Amino acid sequence: MRLSLGQQMQLAQKQVLAPRMIQSMEILQLPIMALQERIEQEMEDNPTLEQADLSDGVDMDDEKVGLDDFDVENPNAPSESEKELVVDEAHNNEDDFERLLNMADNMPDDYEERSRPSRDQIESEGDRQHDAMANISARPESLADYLHHQLSWFEIEPDVRQMAERIVYSLDSNGYLKTPLSEIIPPITSDLNGNAEQFRAEQLALAEKALGVVQSLDPPGVGARSLRECLLLQLSPKMPHYEELRTLIADHLEDLENNRLPLISKKTGFTIEFINQLWAELRKLKPKPGADYGDVNVPSVTPDVFVELGEDGKYHVRLEDSQIPSLSISPYHRKLLQQAAVSKDVETREYIKKKINAAQWLIDAIEQRRGTISRVSQAIVDHQTRFLDEGPEFIEPLKMQQIADKVGVHVTTVSRAVDDKWIQTPRGIFPLKRFFVGGTTSADGEEVAWDRVRLKLQEIVDGEDKSKPLSDDALVAALADAGITVARRTVTKYRKAMNIPSSRQRRDWATAEG
Repeated sequence: MRLSLGQQMQLAQKQVLAPRMIQSMEILQLPIMALQERIEQEMEDNPTLEQADLSDGVDMDDEKVGLDDFDVENPNAPSESEKELVVDEAHNNEDDFERLLNMADNMPDDYEERSRPSRDQIESEGDRQHDAMANISARPESLADYLHHQLSWFEIEPDVRQMAERIVYSLDSNGYLKTPLSEIIPPITSDLNGNAEQFRAEQLALAEKALGVVQSLDPPGVGARSLRECLLLQLSPKMPHYEELRTLIADHLEDLENNRLPLISKKTGFTIEFINQLWAELRKLKPKPGADYGDVNVPSVTPDVFVELGEDGKYHVRLEDSQIPSLSISPYHRKLLQQAAVSKDVETREYIKKKINAAQWLIDAIEQRRGTISRVSQAIVDHQTRFLDEGPEFIEPLKMQQIADKVGVHVTTVSRAVDDKWIQTPRGIFPLKRFFVGGTTSADGEEVAWDRVRLKLQEIVDGEDKSKPLSDDALVAALADAGITVARRTVTKYRKAMNIPSSRQRRDWATAEG
């Protein structure tokens, strides 16, 4: 099938736009720290791209798209740098490169000398990198490291120590041994001359002995193979009510988890009051003894956007881009381009043109990212003013499509603009995605965000009579009384997600008996 001329032109245009659009979307999606790394990598790979020195009097309007072309009067209008990026590859961007050649004519003769970093600049950069290294937090001691260090204190047989080390490095992040001992012992080799079963039995006995050593280490409960064993390992004969606590853990742990206190009382003869007292002691034990030892550093959050309350009483967004260098096209390479054009060195000229083109694409994409995130963030803040004024319970239902319509971009652009970005507000730091929430309709027809439903549900549960806790049906009715209409399955889903126990598990039997 032959394509018409118009169809061919449209297809050709899509092929031309695709690479640049892909790059602009990639840059838009990067959070600020990742963008800094991307720029550093691009500057290493592309010699025509350099950091502009704003103190040397260079006219940045000739260097790159400026930062001041954002329309203050109409913040939702795209700036010149944010419009669709088009590359006229059909004519090899001759107009752009003609401008670069003209700019090269005005380059000072001593540019190469001036462009070399001074000794003070080199020392300053070295100091900055040294400070950055000094401020990197040390890796916390892992659970395995801590236990391995304790093993060095023990006077034990080498084979027991070796098996104990195998067990230590088999523990999960919570300090549990989920791997059966039969899988930890060394594999049986073929040179045992028929003594494989005896060897296996000896190795299992050795593993049990080594496990006993590991379970004697700090923190108490480490090396347990179940929650019951973990809690029992944390008991000490010196503890008050030691035997009674052992009885509860060994024989009635499931009954405790399901708040079946009358059944425990019937089987043990303990009063409800005494069981509650024992339960309070059990809650002091740690069900995850290894959780306090981190193997991975949690990265700190760096906000991309800041929200400030202006003198006009409105919230305004400000991008944190002070650490993003101002980029420009290297005048040195513009001069090389001119020389290559004069000498008709086609290969050099095409190489430099390609690199300059890539550099300008990156500069434009960074400017486009800045404008898009600014406009999207401002639209979000404008919609969630009550959240900022009165708190999280007043967050409004919001869909990405609403922001896309307001800003005038595709919904996927909004998704990329908020992805992995954080915003610093007067009420704390939040991911930008936090402000997009679904909702339901209240009795009077008002839209209510699901976050507000969850907060109200928690409030009702906290205020209920614990001797007669509310069932899920009763919670639905209580929410309806508050003007929030939801289905029972929704209440059940949210209750479980919020780790709110069932009505039976929330019941205070001591109060009920009283």
